[in-house]
Amino acid sequence: MNDSPLAPDSRRSRVAIAGASGLIGSALTRSLTADGHEVVRLVRRAPRGKDEVRWDPDGQRMDAAGLAGCAAVVNLAGAGVASRRWTEAYKRKILDSRVRGTATLAAAVASLDERPRVFVNGSAIGFYGETGDRVVDESAPPGEGFLPSVCVAWEGAAAPAREAGVRTVFARTGLVVAREGGAWGKLFPLFKAGLGGRMGDGRQYWSYISLHDEVAAIRHLIDTSSLSGPVNLTAPTPLTNREITEAMGRVLHRPTVFPTPAPLLRLALGDMSGDILGSQRVHPTRLLSSGFTFAFPSIEEALRAALR
Repeated sequence: MNDSPLAPDSRRSRVAIAGASGLIGSALTRSLTADGHEVVRLVRRAPRGKDEVRWDPDGQRMDAAGLAGCAAVVNLAGAGVASRRWTEAYKRKILDSRVRGTATLAAAVASLDERPRVFVNGSAIGFYGETGDRVVDESAPPGEGFLPSVCVAWEGAAAPAREAGVRTVFARTGLVVAREGGAWGKLFPLFKAGLGGRMGDGRQYWSYISLHDEVAAIRHLIDTSSLSGPVNLTAPTPLTNREITEAMGRVLHRPTVFPTPAPLLRLALGDMSGDILGSQRVHPTRLLSSGFTFAFPSIEEALRAALR
């Protein structure tokens, strides 16, 4: 059996995606279908076509037969971390949406007689918590706080698939540089209006990745049979918020003279401000060592790609 279901010389493959309507999921869907692969979208409503399968992650219910014939299952579902202020209720939703969705898919995958060759489960560099100016890679332990605890539980929920012998990969994604959606979907309008600036003291590290490279990296995880466990999906050179702010100004030809003081961020965003003011200097050691090549490794390249 071919262990690289999406390799250029392979036959058409079937891939199931949870979270196919999100920023990363929709881009991954476009990439796969453009190359002739069949994408099965997992939806919470009644299916509208043969390319959709219903699931109920909140109730942890799903007919595993909908995954039959899939070479890979990719789970990108979960409540948006930056979608709203972190009330205690929303923090619970962030956690539950990830853990229940992952547990539902992992159990379905494990129950199949003919299982997918790989289960790629979303995760995040939030796993590492605050790292300051210290470089961390996949060998680092989890940090402390809300997001690290979410990531630990999120990845742990995939145990049924892993224990059933399915190669399981955790895509620990950084800040995705895209025109719409995610952190940059909020930053671009501000900077285009000339209202952008550093956040806090600007010395915190941001580990980013272009949307193009994020999709290519997920496909690489699907295709590389030697990869399992955590893999950081971040560009090779994380930068400080101050450096990224300066790059935004250069690319957009706008001034960046409106810094946002840390106390104001904390007042406006509550607990979420820690994710913005915190520093994560993450290196994609396993991704690079497995032969992956970034198309847009620098922040300016990533920004220009997003604005095309």
